[in-house]
Amino acid sequence: MVCPCDWPEPIVRVQSLSESGKPIIPDRYIKPPLDRPSLDTNPLDINIPLIDLAGLNNGDLRVREATLKEISVACREWGFFQVINHGLRPELVDGAREIWREFFHESMEVKQKYANSPKTYEGYGSRLGLQKGAILDWSDYYFLHYLPSSLKDHNKWPDKPTSLREVVEEYSKEIVRLGRDLLEVFSINLGLKDDYLQNKFGGDDIGACLRVNFYPKCPQPDLTLGLSSHSDPGGMTFLLPDENVSGLQVRRNEQWITVKPARHAIIVNIGDQLQVISNAIYKSVEHRVIVNPDKERVSLAYFYNPKSDLLIHPAPELVTPETPALYPSMTFDEYRLFIRTRGPQGKSQVESLKSPK
Repeated sequence: MVCPCDWPEPIVRVQSLSESGKPIIPDRYIKPPLDRPSLDTNPLDINIPLIDLAGLNNGDLRVREATLKEISVACREWGFFQVINHGLRPELVDGAREIWREFFHESMEVKQKYANSPKTYEGYGSRLGLQKGAILDWSDYYFLHYLPSSLKDHNKWPDKPTSLREVVEEYSKEIVRLGRDLLEVFSINLGLKDDYLQNKFGGDDIGACLRVNFYPKCPQPDLTLGLSSHSDPGGMTFLLPDENVSGLQVRRNEQWITVKPARHAIIVNIGDQLQVISNAIYKSVEHRVIVNPDKERVSLAYFYNPKSDLLIHPAPELVTPETPALYPSMTFDEYRLFIRTRGPQGKSQVESLKSPK
């Protein structure tokens, strides 16, 4: 399967639609009734787990064990959690978000220099998936590679604002450090060797890429979504949310829960590749993004992925006669191409890979 070099239709920037002031959104963005958001059904007391990672370095073994257990329960039962005391400076967390907000408010001429194609998705984009006539999401984005270093190209990162590249470098380095730390925790919690998952991801040769999401104000937020329901195809995702505007919703027990971010927290979620390696002990979970009639929203989704050409399959240590392997071997590259061609489609992508019983 070869990825086409161009989009099936001319690209329209959602930010331009929003700034036009028209009270009605184009039909291309109107979701089928069953996919439209219900904007007022979330019980106020439900949120994804909040975990203080300081407990992992606590001298008291009981505190460390309790933190490990909290993470284990979150991975098994939620697939989503948010972390504080993660080691990233508050100024870096705020600065990374705000410098990207500045980028999206640069002139269209500046942004168009980085217009992307479906070949790599790298750069400034406004659609996911290649189906002609598809219903689109109410968002623009910027996608870039950090690892492997052979894919990183600063010339494909915006040169305005002037400090953006420097901030992204520091933020990326910290996220990769956090990813390595959490993979070790996940390995321990699954009863595997400490470095098992990091090695399965490629050791030092992993993939790390960033998608910055820009969700402009929307005059009809009840008819569309900023990002359609999907599970993340990679290993795990680190989301830096907009603290002032909620939008991320996680599916749990057939209900959509709107995530309420803690101050300077980073949201972690399990991706499809970890679901496969853990043989579905850990679950990647459907999530989506709703939009707001009065406020724009910016978030940074960092994808921490296996090396693209490594075969991913259930860990042999987790396969028994009672729990046979649920998934065939497939490289992350093969899986990603499968996803990119189809666009976001709930959990149907990873579920379709399950071996017939």
